Amino acid sequence: MRWSQEWDLHSHTVNSDGMHDEPTVARMMKNEGVRYWSLTDHDTTSGWIESAKACTNIGIIFIPGIEITCKPGLPMNIEYMQEMELKNAKTSWHLLAYFPKESVNQTTMQEIENWLSPFKSNRVSRMISMLERLQEFDMKISLEEVSRYAKDTIGRPHLAKAMLAKGYVDSVDEAFDFWIGDGRPAHVENEQPSIQDAVTMVKKFGGITSLAHPVNYGVETEKLLPYLKNVQVDAIEAFHSSHDAKYRHELLNASRNLGIGVTTGSDFHGTDHNFNAGRALVPISDLPEFFTQFRNV
Repeated sequence: MRWSQEWDLHSHTVNSDGMHDEPTVARMMKNEGVRYWSLTDHDTTSGWIESAKACTNIGIIFIPGIEITCKPGLPMNIEYMQEMELKNAKTSWHLLAYFPKESVNQTTMQEIENWLSPFKSNRVSRMISMLERLQEFDMKISLEEVSRYAKDTIGRPHLAKAMLAKGYVDSVDEAFDFWIGDGRPAHVENEQPSIQDAVTMVKKFGGITSLAHPVNYGVETEKLLPYLKNVQVDAIEAFHSSHDAKYRHELLNASRNLGIGVTTGSDFHGTDHNFNAGRALVPISDLPEFFTQFRNV
């Protein structure tokens, strides 16, 4: 069994909640030995064309991707959360979607964006509601002030930066921990597609899906993996930068038993986050067959 650190299938740029542009992230990936890189910005294809160009220029392979925000597929288990030392399970599930190399064209990208459009619009109305809640606590921030930090998809990380800039919090972590994180006073749920709906859309374009950072959802592996197989999710991100060795091994064994692939990703957002670009280890034979099209480029 051969292991590789040449793949990084989960990362972000300024098009969602990352801090660097596409060429910068591409260079960082190459510098870390990555040969196959997927940009998976939240709910947008905006960075695909620039990323593909950057990869061509520096000699690595670009894989078009998206991280789709979905409704939870299963309820969280409080006891399991405590066992995994999880303070709060996420109130949404994140589904990584990967598309064929031919998808980097205006027609396909527009069709995907048309599907994403209602959910992106909901992000704006949700943000307005969160700003209204913050105002009740004498924190006055306009939508325009938040939008300065968002190139395309607007979200809570951009609001946290606006709160920090106005001096309402001392750090982005404080904004989430006390005000806008799940279950906090200014948090508002967002309208999201179901896992099944997202899978159907991705398959329509010849793509595959993988559940991102499963440790965050508070669901036992013995329940989570059969659910994913049942709704035709193709893989699970067993090798995420936040997973310890024991959990990675558990997910890898469970995925093999059920015939589900695994993916790997740094979840790189920028140099101000804890995770590095690249350094994502994966057994090559467990990557979904879908990715062979990129190895043959």
